[in-house]
Amino acid sequence: MSEVWPEIMVVVGIAMLQGARHAHIDAIQRASDELSLTTKVVELRTIEDLQQQDIDALLLPGGESTVMRLRGNDEASRLLPALFAWMRENESRPVLATCAGAILLADPQDGGPPLVDAEIDRNAYGGQVDSFESTLDCGFPGVFIRAPRFGEVRDHVECTLSGEAVGVRNGNRIALTFHPELSNDSRYHRMLLEACA
Repeated sequence: MSEVWPEIMVVVGIAMLQGARHAHIDAIQRASDELSLTTKVVELRTIEDLQQQDIDALLLPGGESTVMRLRGNDEASRLLPALFAWMRENESRPVLATCAGAILLADPQDGGPPLVDAEIDRNAYGGQVDSFESTLDCGFPGVFIRAPRFGEVRDHVECTLSGEAVGVRNGNRIALTFHPELSNDSRYHRMLLEACA
């Protein structure tokens, strides 16, 4: 791959609203090394952070969707509306959203259309004590922490657990109800970078 992409620099913006942000940064670096690709991770906390950077891809980590909405819509941040606008300006822009990030894509609650076409229920697998790990039908190690659950899915099903959708894809947008950053498998982070390059 290094022969194909020797001069390409991929800039990944990561929403620093909540969640396992640093684990995602480590996963991006692993994926970058596996692809022999140069990447730069930009931490996004406010609308100004997004406006000052020309990002190629966006990562929406997990966390608690209500807290993420409050922080991201706060007047001091205004990051969430800016991210939704960034995604809607160009539907081909690569996005990886995990757990609460998947909730934000499926149910943005901003008056605009969903960014992935699937119904989603918060904490549908149960509370913290019901968190679990399981190998997905595609062989990926799925880590589910107070995970949401997809209902009816109208977009492409990216991956399943016992036949039930746990990953949804709309073009270059991928929404996962599990945490790929907590495994050693960089597949989904590689897909994000490959969609840029």
